Amino acid sequence: MGRGEQQDFRSRVRGTLLGAALGDALGAPVDTLTTAAIREAHGREGLTELASAYGRRGAVTHHTQLTLFTVDGLIRAQVRRDTGAWHPPTDLHRAYLRWATTQRDWGPDERRKDDGWLAREEWLYARREPVRTLLLGLGDDTMGTPSAPKNPGEAGPEAAARSAPFGLLVGWEPQLVVQLAVECAAQTHGHPVAFLAAGAYAVIVHTLARGDNLDTAVQRALALLAARPGHQPVSDALQRALGAVRQGMPTPDRVTELAGNATAEGCSRRRCTARWWGRTCGRGCVWP
Repeated sequence: MGRGEQQDFRSRVRGTLLGAALGDALGAPVDTLTTAAIREAHGREGLTELASAYGRRGAVTHHTQLTLFTVDGLIRAQVRRDTGAWHPPTDLHRAYLRWATTQRDWGPDERRKDDGWLAREEWLYARREPVRTLLLGLGDDTMGTPSAPKNPGEAGPEAAARSAPFGLLVGWEPQLVVQLAVECAAQTHGHPVAFLAAGAYAVIVHTLARGDNLDTAVQRALALLAARPGHQPVSDALQRALGAVRQGMPTPDRVTELAGNATAEGCSRRRCTARWWGRTCGRGCVWP
């Protein structure tokens, strides 16, 4: 990779992480509100700038916290690659356990020398409404796997929401990116909809990070999902999202309809729609 390519890749990494954090901070104040309630509080256009949540303006939720710990785990896995003891899901699980500690403790414990720099960031020791599924899945040292997942009936969007960093492994083959995201999602979310949505989101980011367009990214995700049992709800969600944006600029009501209930496939539809329009017309969707 030449110098120019390295700089371009670094900007894509920063853009992915900052974009995820900014979207999270924008949505945090209105996460539980209906479209009507958002309009009543913030006007017809909805929330178009950072508002106050958790006692401060621009605060992020547990989604960004976990995304950062995903990056932490991936960095450690990459460093460990040359030691002969390389198993990325284990490194990610340890990273997620470090996040779980931030939800229990008042602040960093300097005696835990193996925690690394991220777990010593005091601002992360803030409980930002993590769902019970996450706390249960990471409540002990046992690591869930696709064949023996934690919370086997859980189809929530939290595993997908933390999976963008897997897509930044641009040197990996797409099928390996999907597999790693799926394995790590199963550590907290055991329903196929949840861990396959995580894999789909990761490979969409992966394809975009390699320089392809969103249509190509979604088609690749659909192709890689097709052979996996239980993929249909996620595949249908992605196809519906693409079909909707091709019909024109989605309205807030249409985005709400696409998102449906708080499940992983709804999260996939919403993110696909927002990314498509952010790239197509320079304006992303501002509705959570």
